[in-house]
Amino acid sequence: MKFIIKHEILGRLRIHLVQSSMSIQQADIFLYYLEHLHGVQKAKVYEQTGDAIIYYCGDRNLLLKSLQRFQYENVNVPKGLLESSGRELNAKYRETLIWKILVRTCCKFIFPAPVRALYIGVKSLRYIQRGLRCLLRGRLEVPVLDATAIGVSLLRGDFTTAGSVMFLLSIGEILEEWTHKKSVGDLARSLSLNVGKVWLKRRNQEVLVDIAAVMPEDHVVIHMGNLIPFDGIVVGGEAMVNQASLTGESLPVKKESGGYVYAGTAVEEGELTVQVKRVSGSTRYENIIKMIEASEKLKSSVESKAEHLADRLVPYTFIGTAIAWLVTRNITRALSVLMVDFSCALKLAMPITVLSAIREASSYHITVKGGKYLEALADATTIVFDKTGTLTKARPTVKDVVVFGDGTSAEMLRMAACLEEHFPHSMAKAVVKAAREQHLEHHEMHSKVDYIVAHGIASYIGEKRVIIGSYHFVFEDEGCGIPHEFKNKFDQLPSEYSHLYLAIENELAAVICIEDPVREEAKDVIQQLKHEGIHKVVMMTGDSDRTAAVIAKQVGVNEYYSEVLPEDKANYILKEKENGNIVVMVGDGINDSPALSAADVGIAISDGAEIAREIADITVAAEDLQELLTLRRLSKAMMKRIHTNYRIILGVNGGLILLGAGGIIQPTVSAFLHNASTLGISLRSMENLISEENKSAH
Repeated sequence: MKFIIKHEILGRLRIHLVQSSMSIQQADIFLYYLEHLHGVQKAKVYEQTGDAIIYYCGDRNLLLKSLQRFQYENVNVPKGLLESSGRELNAKYRETLIWKILVRTCCKFIFPAPVRALYIGVKSLRYIQRGLRCLLRGRLEVPVLDATAIGVSLLRGDFTTAGSVMFLLSIGEILEEWTHKKSVGDLARSLSLNVGKVWLKRRNQEVLVDIAAVMPEDHVVIHMGNLIPFDGIVVGGEAMVNQASLTGESLPVKKESGGYVYAGTAVEEGELTVQVKRVSGSTRYENIIKMIEASEKLKSSVESKAEHLADRLVPYTFIGTAIAWLVTRNITRALSVLMVDFSCALKLAMPITVLSAIREASSYHITVKGGKYLEALADATTIVFDKTGTLTKARPTVKDVVVFGDGTSAEMLRMAACLEEHFPHSMAKAVVKAAREQHLEHHEMHSKVDYIVAHGIASYIGEKRVIIGSYHFVFEDEGCGIPHEFKNKFDQLPSEYSHLYLAIENELAAVICIEDPVREEAKDVIQQLKHEGIHKVVMMTGDSDRTAAVIAKQVGVNEYYSEVLPEDKANYILKEKENGNIVVMVGDGINDSPALSAADVGIAISDGAEIAREIADITVAAEDLQELLTLRRLSKAMMKRIHTNYRIILGVNGGLILLGAGGIIQPTVSAFLHNASTLGISLRSMENLISEENKSAH
């Protein structure tokens, strides 16, 4: 691909692709290619000009060579990405806005007055009908106010004022609809499936295959804690399925043979074998769009209050108009009051602020499922962290396999990996990765695997019962013993590692030592969260007290709790809420799901279990915890802007009413200033709440 470097500074390139024009699809393909190049941090592609801005770090020459190699046809774009990218939506609304402005200009400066009057009269019918329908339903709301202002202007022969009012109202509607649809689209794309591999059942064996290899009528096995990747019919097993992403139901639904399951729902408990009926990824995207548009989750309480306040203020505008006429007996002054109302700006600016905040969060790879969660996050006083994969790194590593018996460390690791590969936990992933790195093949050697949440796994290999899990599970729940001759060896296990205990036939066979280092940024993030107004930072973990105490001291939490069960985390959160605290839960595992549901705001680290991401209200896809600070600052900035908007709307419109009633400004000027201020506040509400500079400065 030929290109020209138009501008360059260190770490940033602006290039122009040498081609006659760039289609929307080509722009999306090129953006996908850029975003997946090594060293590229961020990129923007402008299809109108064929330009691209690339932010990068590392070798400039390597980047230029990659750009030279680019060909549209050679880029393998994921299915569904081009169809739902949002670029076409933006182009459509840009064209609509430009067309509106052109028509308005032609109508005002080219068409003669009679044609202008006819056009404005016909156009006004839509607003008048809307107001009449509202009155027939017994409601005195904003459409009635709009219809009255336009109707009175027409009756007075003031077509200029009527046209201006309708033009600004239509611009406001377009901007609101555009922002809403874009925010919903961004949110839906973030929530779309990201399942790479699935367990395919072939000749009674489970084989891990790429999702693209699955065809309709194939049988796939979905284990506990995993997303269901396809629509299909249950042909085996039974499970409790969380369908919150599609239906909004908080309680899981039982699915058994003959039942139908949907892509994107999650197996909360149990296991299912599903006969695939639809492999298209678009059904997931479309279902999410419907869910979001129908869901009240997008409504924050301040947003709902603004809407209700807007409708409640309409009668007062009519009363003010009547008072102005009675006092002054001047219809012009009365109309000046009628042309101004608080409700337009309130109804427009607040939802745009919330949706813009959700959209801005997605630019930091943060998925927010509703405005009310940002509002709660802004007021949160307590934050609870899971330890493993949250405060510690999401990719722990196996450092040693200590054997207690006749087996070899390789045999024990192979056996552990065979069991652990079915379950989405960072510790399990570490075991599977270690076996893969040692080239230990671990084909299915076991019978049905039972996963006990927050405890461990039990199964049979041959005739022998094998369990793997925590100290509490292996020694206390299962009553396993330690061979007498290995007591000293067991007591000398390295304390700096987390331990997974493997027992065969109720006797300890091996201990897998896993290094689970604290995230480098964890301590700093916790300190800054406290500066941001979080009064209590708590760590809760199923790990031993010895390990938990060390981690808690390193990161600087206010309290920590060790060897806790999933219900313990949820109960703690419920207790904090009863005490009047707004609680945030941050976790990544299946065992965090009850706590994520119980919290006012559940935040899932995206590298964790799929069920955690499904249940959580917010998902953070970043490599570190700094985005928690971004979230907190974004939510506080959103609330600050909402309160500022309230003050501006009340001040500006109150001032216009006084100026109109005092005869200082005419109805035309009053209408223009009112609508212009509404548009200005709405445009301001669409701006980013925090900039890259502000983010890094903190």
